[in-house]
Parts: sequence; structure tokens; C-alpha cells
Amino acid sequence: MWKERNNALHAQFKFDDFVQAFGFMSSVAIVAEKQNHHPEWSNVYNTVKVKLTTHDEGNTITKKDIKLSKSIEKIYNSYKR
Repeated sequence: MWKERNNALHAQFKFDDFVQAFGFMSSVAIVAEKQNHHPEWSNVYNTVKVKLTTHDEGNTITKKDIKLSKSIEKIYNSYKR
């Protein structure tokens, strides 16, 4: 699911529609705030693209990124049928 590229973790998530994609983003936002680590992301209709890197560590992948990526995967899996 996650691919390492240019010192960042990247993933793309597909949903049934915009509302479901937005709900996913809302769920991730709550977890990201609790972890004090926020993704770079975009949403177009039913697709959410996420990039994780730790800016204050020199734009590299850290344990914060790994932890948040696992949390995001768990949230995404809860949307699968």
C-alpha cells in the first residue's frame, strides 16, 4: 500500500464516492492531531493521496511516519467491505 519515494511515504486510497473519501480524511485528521503528525494530502472526488515525511527531521521518514501510516491503513481498512 505505502511506497517509499524521495524520502517520503506515499499512498493512494480509493472510495465509493466523495462523501466516503471525506469521511476517511476526517477520521485521519483526528488521529493525526492526536499523534501531532500531519499528512500532506489531496482529495479529488473518491481518491485521497497521502504523503508522509517528517519536516522537522530534515524531510525524511521517521517513526512518526511509520506510526501514522499504520493508523491510516487501519482506518482505510475499516471502510473496505
